[in-house]
Amino acid sequence: MPQTIGAERPFLSIIIPALNEANRLPVALAKIDAFLRQQSYTAEVIVVENGSTDDTVGVVQRYAADHPYVKLIAGVPRGKGRAVKRGMLEACGDYRFICDVDLSMPIEEITKFLPPHLDSYDIAIGSREAKGAKRYNEPYYRHLMGRINNFLVKLIAVRGFEDTQCGFKSMNRRAAEDIFRVQRINGIGFDIELLFIAQKRGYRIAEVPINWYFNADSRMRLVQDSLGIIREMFEIRRNWKAGLYDKLEQ
Repeated sequence: MPQTIGAERPFLSIIIPALNEANRLPVALAKIDAFLRQQSYTAEVIVVENGSTDDTVGVVQRYAADHPYVKLIAGVPRGKGRAVKRGMLEACGDYRFICDVDLSMPIEEITKFLPPHLDSYDIAIGSREAKGAKRYNEPYYRHLMGRINNFLVKLIAVRGFEDTQCGFKSMNRRAAEDIFRVQRINGIGFDIELLFIAQKRGYRIAEVPINWYFNADSRMRLVQDSLGIIREMFEIRRNWKAGLYDKLEQ
């Protein structure tokens, strides 16, 4: 079952960015707890609350009282990229897994991202488009918009991936601490940014086919967020030219 960190570094850190997630967090945390109780490795769950106006903080505090491996980071300013960066840098795990609270990918599929199932990689990204992946109940128009966005990602920022925006990604400790020390995008384009930096750094990246279930309560705003991603991709290129992703001195 999951254990508290103590003096021991956990094998796995699960980082959950949370904005106004008081309704969905209880179910998500219960499912994650049930999964971790079946594993032999140590784990921690870090919920990063960023700008909620509901009881997200209270929900996590009450859950953590009985589940000491759950940690809350509250009061982070809004922006998914900002929240993920904070969680990844404060995590202690050898592997650090970014997890959307809707669990549109069943939590049991985390196994696909970890040794021994998947080894010899630095970063593993969940993919709804890789061979073997399955999508359930997704409206055609949303899938079409996703393919258009992916075409633009390849054109402007990073090539070689069929799904950069899936909210489930894993990184080993070395890659996470290196990349997120220089990561700068605060919005949802942070996914593209981390892959851009990772490619420039020469990290090994695996695209993992997953089972993915469309959630009608998705927070993705098709037009507004798509335009925001395009703007952030050009920002990524400007950052690169300005040397803002250069390696920092250890």
